[in-house]
Amino acid sequence: MKRKKRLGAAVVAFALALTALTPGAEAAKKEKKLVPMGNAVGIQMFTNGVLVVGLSAAENGSAPSPAATAGILPGDLITKMGGDKISSAADFREAVAKLTGEPVKVTIQRQEQKKELTLTPDMKSGAPELGIWLRDNVAGIGTMTYYDPQTGLYGGLGHSINDAESGVIIPLGRGDLFRAIIVDVKKSAPGAPGELCGDFAAQSPCGSILKNTRCGIFGTLKTNQPDAKKAIPIADEDEIKLGKATVRTNISGSDTEEFEVEITRVYHGDTDGRSLMLTVKDQNLLDRAGGIVQGMSGSPIIQDGKLIGAVTHVLVNDPTKGFGVSVEKMLAESGDIEEENAA
Repeated sequence: MKRKKRLGAAVVAFALALTALTPGAEAAKKEKKLVPMGNAVGIQMFTNGVLVVGLSAAENGSAPSPAATAGILPGDLITKMGGDKISSAADFREAVAKLTGEPVKVTIQRQEQKKELTLTPDMKSGAPELGIWLRDNVAGIGTMTYYDPQTGLYGGLGHSINDAESGVIIPLGRGDLFRAIIVDVKKSAPGAPGELCGDFAAQSPCGSILKNTRCGIFGTLKTNQPDAKKAIPIADEDEIKLGKATVRTNISGSDTEEFEVEITRVYHGDTDGRSLMLTVKDQNLLDRAGGIVQGMSGSPIIQDGKLIGAVTHVLVNDPTKGFGVSVEKMLAESGDIEEENAA
């Protein structure tokens, strides 16, 4: 069965404060060139454990579920039950099948903290019931922002991949990147952002996902690396200015196209991930997509021959407008990957 999914352009933005650069690092950043991409990619991520996405009430609705009584919350990552390590939903099912109704120790990760809780299954139905909804993977369509020919690393999306129910950033166990073909575009309208519908079912992974952060996903590109000669300079945040720019994106097949936009506002400092606001001015994109659609997150923004950032969010009530994150913020998030890759 074909996988036709997308990763939505989030309505809420995220940011991470940048660390100060030494003069040497600043000079290296000034010289850095990246290949702007804009191609749609299939994304498949797996958690290293099972993510709690919801809790159900007891059968009569008057009492909390066994999981809630134990103190488990949506957004927790379950990594161990009894003596069994939990790496996937299949591991969790096997561990649950062993339960007899006696209390069992459950290890969870809540943000950066590990906790051990005691859970007592409900055995009234003859089988252990915990009252918990779980997820161990997510798949969809997004857009690659840039490729670094010097390191073989890429950046994409410009925002994190979050669980739709709990809202937490999905903790990455492992992830794969696929080339995608756009088979349809559902046009945006005020109050109803559209979406890119893509197919990557027949593809083999072309890269790996190593980080899922508030400013995008990052990893290595293993096949079909773009030509290093297509690399362009990058801009600092203070170089971004009001006025004309272009967005490179993939809204049909596998080809990328450039469309005119206007930068209408520039944000400075820690602004919740918003580096700029843009308005789509290209009638071609408006006619075909209605503006910004879900799945375009990560589309590179180019101004005066420099890569300045990526589209990240669409305004629900006016999809001709959206937000972008600077490439400077994205590179700051991928810094430790670059160091590890170089080592």
